[in-house]
Amino acid sequence: MLKTVEMMRMPFVNSSMEELVGELDDRLGRSLNTFVVTANTEIIMHARKDRAYFDNLTAAEFVIPDGIGVVIGSKIIGNPIEERLTGFDLMIRLFHLCTDKDYSVYFLGAESAVIEETVDRVDNRFPSLKIAGYHHGYFDPEDQSVLKEIQAAEPDVILVGLGVPRQEEWIAQHRELFPKGLFIGVGGSFDVLAGKVKRAPIFWQKLNLEWLYRLIQRPSRWKRMTVLPVFLIKAIMARMLGRKL
Repeated sequence: MLKTVEMMRMPFVNSSMEELVGELDDRLGRSLNTFVVTANTEIIMHARKDRAYFDNLTAAEFVIPDGIGVVIGSKIIGNPIEERLTGFDLMIRLFHLCTDKDYSVYFLGAESAVIEETVDRVDNRFPSLKIAGYHHGYFDPEDQSVLKEIQAAEPDVILVGLGVPRQEEWIAQHRELFPKGLFIGVGGSFDVLAGKVKRAPIFWQKLNLEWLYRLIQRPSRWKRMTVLPVFLIKAIMARMLGRKL
């Protein structure tokens, strides 16, 4: 059982990446349906104003602290999360795990050209990885053909990169149709895998400035970034007033 820290009425995983992957490996081995939320401050703040979305997140088996703001916020309120667990790093670890254990992976999301390039690059890097299939993210939610295609592929791991909040909503709506599936919302990770967007160098990552690197690359993200200071201010106020965040 993984340790957790409660914040914003959500149980965040407070364990190492090694322990998390081990837990997911165990659940895959037992064919258990699993939903992993890769939560950053944008996801948390959206959940504060959308009860249905909040319910989707809290129904997940694991909520991991993907953003550094989540980790900083936990320390401000005096209930620290020890390690940031990024969705991108988890995804790479799962590629290794799936290769070793012969689990299959399905890719859902991004533009058509991007998802094709993503699958090509993943296939080149992990030639023994069993790729169950892929589909771009620009489909009509009412179109059942995509869902049926994924069901027919019977993947063990389904990576969903439809953006926030659509990816979590899609997973919550459809996960029960896949008794053994491991679902993870991976945001813009396919853009990184395809080389469309560069991930911050290790130096920036170690300084916890990955968010700044992304902002420099894509200044149009500035509005989305404003949730970070708002979240941290709420954490400071909660600490000062002795309230739960």
